[in-house]
Amino acid sequence: MKTVTILANDAGQRVDKFLTKTYPNLPQSMLYKCIRKKDIKLNGKRCEISTRLQEGDVLSLYLKDEFLQQSPKEYDFLKAPDKLAILYEDENIMILDKKPGLIVHPDENYHFDSLIARVQHYLYKKGEYRPEEENSFAPALINRIDRNTGGIVMAAKNAETLRIMNDKVRERELKKLYLCIVHGRMEKPQDTLEGYLEKNESQNRVYISKRPSADSKTIRTRYRVLDSCAPQGHTYSLLEVDLLTGRTHQIRAHLASIGHPLAGDGKYGTNAANKHCGFPYQALYSYKLKFEFSTPAGLLEYLNGRTFEARQIWFLEQFARWKNGGDSSRS
Repeated sequence: MKTVTILANDAGQRVDKFLTKTYPNLPQSMLYKCIRKKDIKLNGKRCEISTRLQEGDVLSLYLKDEFLQQSPKEYDFLKAPDKLAILYEDENIMILDKKPGLIVHPDENYHFDSLIARVQHYLYKKGEYRPEEENSFAPALINRIDRNTGGIVMAAKNAETLRIMNDKVRERELKKLYLCIVHGRMEKPQDTLEGYLEKNESQNRVYISKRPSADSKTIRTRYRVLDSCAPQGHTYSLLEVDLLTGRTHQIRAHLASIGHPLAGDGKYGTNAANKHCGFPYQALYSYKLKFEFSTPAGLLEYLNGRTFEARQIWFLEQFARWKNGGDSSRS
C-alpha cells in the first residue's frame, strides 16, 4: 500500500485527474476499476472518480508498484538559462516580458530553452519551486504568445493562481493591448475590423474571409493609429491593437487581409515589402496588460485595476529614426 497526502497545490483536483498526472503508468481503465473496487480510498473511505481533493486528504493506494512508478527526478528545466525580464513578481504570480525568438513551451525542435523552463529554473534557484515535494503541480504559464512575437506573459507560482487566472482569461476579464508597425497608411484613424478566421493546422497559418464557413470562427480586432511615417517613400503606420477575440495569428492575418501586413512578417506579408525595413521578426508586441476583474478573484483580488506595461519594445527605436529622417534600414 502507498499513501499520498494532498498538498495545497493538489487541492481542488478531481481524484482521477490527480492520479493520472501523478502516476502516468496507471492505465485509466485500471484507475476507474480500482476506485470501484475500493483499492483506492480517500481518508480510509470509498471515493468517487469526481471527488474533489482537499488539502490534507490522504489517498490510500492498494496497487502494484509497477503502476505507481513515477518519472525519474531529472529536471530538464535546469538546462535552460534562468534569465528573465520580470515586470512584476509576488508570491503568486509573475508578469514577464518575453523577447521575440524565445518559445513559450517546448516544441518538436526543443533544445531545453523555453520561457516555462526559464521560469521553473528561476523559481527552483530561489527555492520557491521544489519539485521533489510536489505531487502534480509545476509553475505554469497562464497565457502564451508566438515565438517571434514579444511581450507580456503571465506565470502562476501555485495551483490556486493558475485556476483563478485560467478562469479570468476564459471570461475575458483581462485587457491585453498590442503595438505593431504595419505597411501603408491606414484608411481610418481607428476602426473595429470584423471577419472570419479559419485555421490550417498543416500549414500553421490562418485564413481570413468576410463570410463564415463551417470551420471558421468570428474575429474582431480594434486598432488605433498612433503615428505614421514614410522613410524613402515606404509608408508605415504604428498601431495600438485591442484583441476583442483571441485567435491564432489574429492580428497578423486580420491586418494583412485588409492590405496592411505587419512589417517583418514573412508569413502574412511579402519578402519584397519587408526588405526595406530589414526587421528580423514581425513588428508586434503585447505591451500592456490590465486586470479588469468583474467577478471575485480570491487570493488575487489585489491585482484588480492594476496595469503593467513593457517598456523596451525593439521596433520603436527604428520607427523613431524613420520619423526623424534617419537610416531606413536595420540591415
